[in-house]
This record gives sequence, C-alpha cells and structure tokens, in this order.
Amino acid sequence: MSEILTASAALATRWAEFKAANPQTRIRDAAKQLNSSEAELLATQCSNAADSPVVFLAGDFRELLKEVPTLGHVMALTRNDSVVHERKGPYRDVSFQGQMGLVLGEDIDLRLFMMHWQFGFAVSENGRRSLQFFAADGEALHKIYLTETSDDAAYDALVARYRADVQPDTLATTPSPTEKAEASDDSIDVAGFQAAWRDLQDTHAFFGLLRQFGLSRTQALRLGPPELLRRVANDAIERALRAAAAQEQEVMIFVASRGCIQIHTGAVHKIVPTGPWINVLDPEFNLHLKLGDVAESWVVQKPTADGVVTSLELFDAQGRNLLLLFGKRKPGIPEQESWRELVAAL
Repeated sequence: MSEILTASAALATRWAEFKAANPQTRIRDAAKQLNSSEAELLATQCSNAADSPVVFLAGDFRELLKEVPTLGHVMALTRNDSVVHERKGPYRDVSFQGQMGLVLGEDIDLRLFMMHWQFGFAVSENGRRSLQFFAADGEALHKIYLTETSDDAAYDALVARYRADVQPDTLATTPSPTEKAEASDDSIDVAGFQAAWRDLQDTHAFFGLLRQFGLSRTQALRLGPPELLRRVANDAIERALRAAAAQEQEVMIFVASRGCIQIHTGAVHKIVPTGPWINVLDPEFNLHLKLGDVAESWVVQKPTADGVVTSLELFDAQGRNLLLLFGKRKPGIPEQESWRELVAAL
C-alpha cells in the first residue's frame, strides 16, 4: 500500500511540475510525456474533500448518460490522437441496447460502445466543469462540458448521485489489447470482397464485410472495387471543408474514439489554419485536425438501397481512421448531387 501511495504522490508531483513548466500543454499530451494516462493524472487530484477538483464516479454509466439531458446545453467532445470534435447542444433521445448506445439529438449525435467505458470523473478546472470518461487503459473516450447556459444545479445533483464512496488517488489501469496484424493481401478473397462491396445495400454493412473477409480498413481500400475508390491528396480535407463553406453545402463529420463516434451534421463556416492544425471554428461546432498526421485520404463510394453514398476518409500512418466526411443525407433520401460534384473536384 505504501508503494502505491508513494507512486501516486510521485505522479502528482511530476504532473504539478509539468503543468507549471508547460501551462499550455493539453492533459492528453502531458500524460504521454509523463508515461501515464489522462485518467491516472486525474485520479491524483481526487480526495474526499467536498471541494475536490476531481470526483471519481461509480455506477452504471448508461444510467448516468440518461440523466445528461437534465444538464441542458452542453459541449460534447470526442477525439483521437489527431482530431478533436466538439459539438454544443442538449443531449436528447439517449437509449441503450445492451452495451450499445445512441444519442440522437439534432445537435449532439453519438454512437456509444459502453464495453469500453471503465472510469468516470467529474472535473472542475479553471472554472470549467465537465464529466469525463475513460477506457481501462486510461485513454479518454468522451467528455461533456458545461456551457454558460447549462443547469449547474442538475450537474451538482448528478455528480452527488454517482460520486464513488471511495475516492482513489491512484488507478489500476490495464494496457489496451494489441491490434490484430493485417492479413497478407494474397490471403484475401479479393474477387469475393469486391462483389460483396458492389452488392451493398447499407453503408453500415461495410464493417461486417471487413470482418467477413478479414480485412483492415486501409487494406479494404487498396483491394476494393477500383471504380468505387479514388486516392486523393492529403490536403483534400481542407479543400473539401472550404468548398462546403463557400457553397453552403451541409455535411456530416464523424470522429471516433474507441468508445464513441461523434457526428456533426450541418454547415461549416469558419475554416482557420493554425500551425499544424486545420480548424472549423463555428459557434456550436469546432473541429481541430492535425494535417501532418493524415497519411492517406480516399474518396470512397458505397452502394445502398438509396443509391451510392460518397465519403472522404482520412487515415494515419498506422491505418487508423481519423475522420469521415459525408454530404448531409437521411436514410431513404438519395445523396445530394451537389455533394458528389464537390467531392469529384477534389
């Protein structure tokens, strides 16, 4: 026990020193430099004090999320290493089927994979209050920030209900499982895969095809039907966003962590480059993408019962998906021709 306490105190000291020396560094980047995780850093600030800046949460996070609509207007944040997706609005229509969840508001639109949600905290930092959720390895999955018009009393009541009886100052994290190695191309039934792709009726069935034929996402793009795929330059995302803004073309932007896919549907307006980042800086939606992390960009077409659906898909050097960009559409409605023209020009 004394060794754990010593380790916790040492991490708390190292983080305090790091923050003092690097006040602008985000906690995700600080954790990597400290050979730790976000969740472990937050745990060092937990205490039983009523005014503790970090409160460890316990209970069923599905039930907690069903109460988030009581907070009113909030900011939902989901990110990976290269992209941050921030969308403001209320949580509406929160539902679960087993470990799979949905939030289906016009503003905040989420797909939730609760099997990955291991740790939760309520965090107060520099006047900002939030609920933050992490995987077993301490990596952030999803965060919910109060805004100027959120219901603070509802937040206090929610935190009180889910506050853990024991407030740990150290966490027992477990490493994330290593990703399965990509199969060799010559082991894939390429003809069968291409035929199944051409016969798709729903974009959601694409993930089942990858499992069925044993393909990684980028391998599927290399081996898929050539008439439905086109590799483009990695600045295509910036050109697409600028074109969408200029043409007032509404889009859908998907960004995922392991535990959440967050979707913005609507217009984008203010496109701003800042150093290595390209940003969308609109009142209710912000996107931050580190362009240098984009290793592959593809225009991808998938047949559906409503006609072909076209996306711009970005991947990093490890083959991980960073972002998906679609034209705005609803099931049962064909894709807009204006979106197809925009993507054809990339």
